[in-house]
Amino acid sequence: MDSVTEASAKLPPAPRSAETIRLIATDLDGTLLRDDKTVSGRTVAALAAAERAGIEVFFVTGRPARWMDVVSDHVHGHGLAICANGAAVVDLHHGRRVVEVSPLERPEALAVVHALRDAAPGTAFAVERTGSFNYEPEYPPLSFDRAAVVAPAEKLLAEAVPETGRYPSLPRATEDASPSPEDIGADQPVLKLLAYHPGLDPDDFLGLARAHAGRYASFTRSSPTALLEISGLGVSKAGTLARCCAQRGITPDQVVAVGDMPNDIEMLAWAGTSYAMANAHPDVLAATDFHTAANNEDGVAAVIERVLEQR
Repeated sequence: MDSVTEASAKLPPAPRSAETIRLIATDLDGTLLRDDKTVSGRTVAALAAAERAGIEVFFVTGRPARWMDVVSDHVHGHGLAICANGAAVVDLHHGRRVVEVSPLERPEALAVVHALRDAAPGTAFAVERTGSFNYEPEYPPLSFDRAAVVAPAEKLLAEAVPETGRYPSLPRATEDASPSPEDIGADQPVLKLLAYHPGLDPDDFLGLARAHAGRYASFTRSSPTALLEISGLGVSKAGTLARCCAQRGITPDQVVAVGDMPNDIEMLAWAGTSYAMANAHPDVLAATDFHTAANNEDGVAAVIERVLEQR
């Protein structure tokens, strides 16, 4: 078998109507990105080839805007990415500016905190806003942020004291004095709440949270640990992607979606054609039309190449 035939044999199945595909929606971590968080040369070439062929590529991720630098250079004409599991649409061509927000409102966020504290004692929370990330002392952040405020979730979600315009006794990660409302990001909408439990099985924690607090917010997960991502009720990757597509006159049957974790399932179900990575969560593998290679083997690039081959 020559190299061209061998490469073709490794490609995933083609969409049923590849010639009508107008948009490819791909998750990032565990999907487009390799485990070392890089974008391979093959994937960069495939993204550029899709754009030249008139197919838009949307990055649809649980990441916040501030973590989009790894792919900012690879968003082409439209410049947009869907972040925070659909809570924000971000313009990567203009400094990662948030152009659309679907927030988690403060009363619902507090209701979630109280419900999960009762249902799963030991749960620790973090609050992701459009321009800040703050967390409880027991929450394990992925990296140290000198600007972060470390305090109970109720204080991180609190309103400013009317008389002073300040929050009482909120220590910062840098051990500074009590911050102002600007430090806490009180003027910024909450994109999502994160809930971590040190002892529960991740899927069990997700099921428990949905059972006890699902009337307040939307719950999903993308981490291998018991870390839940909590958005406004009804907010999802699928819903925001659907709006972006409708604005462009793109219908679900003209969309290919690729993902690997439970936070991708609604998006994969909405798209006309869906692919799960070989490394995907079992629920994702069961929910998709087709499978492709693992993220470390350029599975998204293989999907794009297959679509272009059939056009």
